[in-house]
Amino acid sequence: MNDRCLGATAAFSAGLAVILGALAAHALHDKLEAAGHVESFDTAVLYHLTHSIAALFLAHAGFLKSAWTMLAGMLLFSGSIYVLCLVKGVSWLGPVTPVGGLLMIIAWFALAVGYVRKKD
Repeated sequence: MNDRCLGATAAFSAGLAVILGALAAHALHDKLEAAGHVESFDTAVLYHLTHSIAALFLAHAGFLKSAWTMLAGMLLFSGSIYVLCLVKGVSWLGPVTPVGGLLMIIAWFALAVGYVRKKD
């Protein structure tokens, strides 16, 4: 996929993070609070938004593999937390969260390597 598709995906993802954050603060707050999931959901939104924005800049800079890896990690990390917080009986999804975190870490390190190897 090209950088325009990646940029559009990252921008859409950032907008979705804002929507989910607003839902958590308003429409879902009582449900999340009753289940003790407010902090977890907030963490998912924070990582979702920051990594969506980072992926948008990576797409613009031409680091497409790092950007896709970052978005995949964000989807697995934040997405699994969203589902775990909102849907009962999906505890099997718990092991997916650290896999997403690992993909985000790999994306950041791949970016660092990309900059070191980049020729001016």
